[in-house]
Formats: sequence, structure tokens, C-alpha cells
Amino acid sequence: MATTQDAIHPKPDRQSEKSVAPSSDVEKQSQPPAEEELKRTLNSRHLQFVAIGGTVGTGVFIASGGSIATAGPVGALLAYVFVGTLVYSVMLSLAEMSTYLPVAGAFTQYAARFVDPSLSFSMGWVYWFSWSLTYALELTAAALVIQWWNSELSIGIFITIFFVPLTAVNFLPVDVFGEFEFWFASLKVVCLVGFWIFSICINAGVGDQGYIGFKYYNNPGPFAEYLTDGPKAKFVGFWAVLIQASFAFQGTELVAIGAGESANPRVTMPRAIRNTFWSIFCLFVFTIFFIGILVPYNNEDLLLGNTNAGSSPLVIAAQLAGVKVLPHIINAVLLTVVLSAASSNVYSSSRVLVGLAEENCAPQFLKRTTKRGVPYYATAISAAMGLLAYMNLSNNGGEVFNWFLNIVSVAGLIAWACICICHLRFMDALKAQNIARDTLPYVSWGGRALAWYGLVFCTLVTFTQGFTAFVPWSTENFFIAYISVILFVVLYVGHKLVTRAKFIDPAQADLKTGVFEEEPSQMWEESPRSWWKNTLNTVTVS
Repeated sequence: MATTQDAIHPKPDRQSEKSVAPSSDVEKQSQPPAEEELKRTLNSRHLQFVAIGGTVGTGVFIASGGSIATAGPVGALLAYVFVGTLVYSVMLSLAEMSTYLPVAGAFTQYAARFVDPSLSFSMGWVYWFSWSLTYALELTAAALVIQWWNSELSIGIFITIFFVPLTAVNFLPVDVFGEFEFWFASLKVVCLVGFWIFSICINAGVGDQGYIGFKYYNNPGPFAEYLTDGPKAKFVGFWAVLIQASFAFQGTELVAIGAGESANPRVTMPRAIRNTFWSIFCLFVFTIFFIGILVPYNNEDLLLGNTNAGSSPLVIAAQLAGVKVLPHIINAVLLTVVLSAASSNVYSSSRVLVGLAEENCAPQFLKRTTKRGVPYYATAISAAMGLLAYMNLSNNGGEVFNWFLNIVSVAGLIAWACICICHLRFMDALKAQNIARDTLPYVSWGGRALAWYGLVFCTLVTFTQGFTAFVPWSTENFFIAYISVILFVVLYVGHKLVTRAKFIDPAQADLKTGVFEEEPSQMWEESPRSWWKNTLNTVTVS
């Protein structure tokens, strides 16, 4: 367990230690495994696509259909844009902290250093649990995509087939894994861009429906009435979609998880975080927009279920257009999409475990790595959670998995709120220790105002997303909606009672351990950019 002394007094900077090669076989045998550490071999491209791989998955390819059905095309679009602004505030907060302190586990360590060890413990374990469970959910989704072609095959067969290679990939050196994720995630981007082009052509009249334009905005309409009738129902539909949009965006923050393995954090982290956010934001917003003009929100197939590949709005759009072969192509790509997300889930959850171990919130053996820097214990334990996918084979498996899915969804909002809290306390620590913010490698332009914006609305959505459980009251729905919040509170209070950990005094917060010291050879990771890239960077970085 983390103690107050651990959080206040700086620990040795293991990132800056120089490894000494043993001079004999005896020394090699006596070298403890824990002396190995994560390797800084990921560049900006790897970090960006690891995050895209973990974020762009079933949330946009399948669950977006339910968002359109609940709020209508305009309501869903506004919900995704609004959640995008929340993610933007979170990402800027992360950029400032992770560029200055690029440590393993990122924000779980920030909570222990700047806020409260109990917050680090509860947030870290809930976050790990959510992402390790997501691995099981993605394995199930991959099996269900196969069932789209042959429903008689058991999903257990394909869960096994996918589990073995995806787990094995995560035991490869991190730079090899980064390349794997880059090419896998690139397929998602190509697929979505291809869908945009397809949508423009179909909207112009190429498909069976003829010219579409914005006719679905008129009939059945731009907003869906959710639960009741009237203007209030349209707002309720918009608000109900916020949790679905949050689930879709969840994972954008994963780019900071790899900070401890970034080759040159001062260069790679701001660029990776900036590019990751704008890439994911544009991918989601444009995809939701095109779905809304191609598929009416009252289409019954949109409500088949978030785990049914037949409910993918991309597939529905192709079927409505009369393009028979395209649904098969989309589902083939959807399979790679889900597998990429699953692989990224194992990477992310394993690094969160390493971060927890660094802060004494998890067993120390989880920090042990191979000579190539792979935390094999943390990876094995995180991957083992994927075996929970076999629960879908039981009669009550679907009900249990709905609980797991809600843990995943709300845990992301809790993490975003905690990141904003960490940033606020980080700025307090800088002020208390007379460190000017303008001396940092990267400075968030929004500062406190933007961090407070993210904190307030992430908290508000977290506590109101289960409003349907109150009218009429449903005990079961209440626990389904708030089980992750309850788990977070129980872990926090339990850790506080056991350790008696105190809140961190900003004047004594650890702002030294893990600070990246740039070497001359690391000053330029990439060649100087052209004038148009510099102009684009100036616009987007602000």
C-alpha cells in the first residue's frame, strides 16, 4: 500500500539509471529480474496509434447505431461533440503533466504524488479492472462478428483462436508491438475514411435510395423523443447518449500510458496527445454525421444490440443502399478493428499495473520485465482477464457482462475527472514550489479554467447517467448504472482506513522523480517540419 512518506519523499529516479552489463555469468545469474525496466523505444507515431487502436472499436463501429436511435442524428452528433470538448480538456491536462513527468502508469502516479495516495489506489485499480474487462468484451465482439456469417458456430471457438495470438503479441518488445498496433489501427482509419467517401456517393444518389440529401432530418426528424414526448424528451435523449459517447471516446487518454516508454517525451508526448485527440475527434464526429444522413433513427436494425454485428450502422447503410458485397467487407474490417482494440487493451491495462506497483499499490513483482522491457507478470495477469469472455457461454453470462460493460463505461469518466483533479493539484504544487509553468516543456493553454470545465462536467455526467433507474425506481438498474462508482468509493475508503494516508501538501509534492532529462542525441526525434506543418501545429496546439 502507498504511504504518505512514499508520496512525499522522492524515490530514486529509475528512469535515469544507467544499466551496467554484468561482467560474468555468475553476475548474470545473480541479477534480479526486478532490475530490468521499461524501455523508451516508442515514438510519437506508435503512441498515437496505440491510443487509436484502444479507442476506435465497437463504440463507433457498432454502438454508434444505438446513439442515433436514442437521440436522433443531430442529438447524437451534438452529444459526441460535447463529450469531445470534455476529452479535449482532459488531454491538455495530460499533455502538461506527462511531458514533464513521463512515468509508467501516468495519471495513477500523478494522483499519488499531487493529490492523495488513496485516490491513486482506487482510480488505478478501477481503471485497470475496466480495461482488462474490455479485453474480454472485445474478444466476445470479435467472435460475434464471425457469427454474422455463421450463427451455428460457438463463440467459444473464436474466443480461444483470438485469445492466444493477441496475448502473445503483447509479450513482444514494445517497439515491435507499436508497429503491430500502427498497421492494425491504420486499417480502422482507412475503413472510416472509405465509409465517408461511400456516404458522399450514396447521398448523391448512387444507391437504391436515390438522392438522399438531408431528408432523414425532416422525416423522422433531427431529434428522437426518448422515454416521453415533447421538447424535454429531445434533451433527455441527448443526455442519455452522453454515456454512450463517453464509452466511444474512452481510451483517448491511453496515449499517456506509454509515456514511460516514449523515446523522447518532450517531443513525442505533446505531438502524440494533440494528434491522437484530433484524429479520434474527427473520426467520430464525421462518422456520426454521415450515419445520421444515411440511416433514419427509427430503423429497427439499429436496436439489435451493441454486441450484434448486424446492428452496425455501417452495415445497415450499405444494406439500405443495395450494395450486397459491402456488408461482408465492412464486417471483415470490423473484425480487425475489434482485434486491434483488444490487443491495445492488454498493453494499457498491464502498464497501469506497473504504475500501481511503482506507487506500492500493487505487488512489487509486477514491475519485473524481460531484458527487452516487457512487464511479463503484469501482461500475463491482465491478459488472463480476457478468459472471462467464456462467461458468454453460460445462461446468465449476458447479464453479468452487462454489469461488466457498465463498469468499463463509467470508469472512463471517473478517470477523466481524476486526471483534471491531478492537473489542478499539479499546478498548485508548481506554484507552492516556485516553479514557473512557462518553464515546462508543454503548457496547457486553458490552465485551471479548462481543467475545472472537464472536472465539473465529467462528474455531472457520471452521477446523472443512470437517471432512468430513478423514474420509476429500479434497484437493479441503479446498481448496474453506478456499480463502478460504488467500487471506486469502496476502494478509496478502504485504502484510507487501512493506510491512514493523508492528502499531499503541494509544497511537498514530488516534482522530481521521473523528470525526463533530455540528452543531446534526443534533441531532434524528427526532421524539421515544413512551413505548412508548423502552421497547422500552431493552430491545433492552441
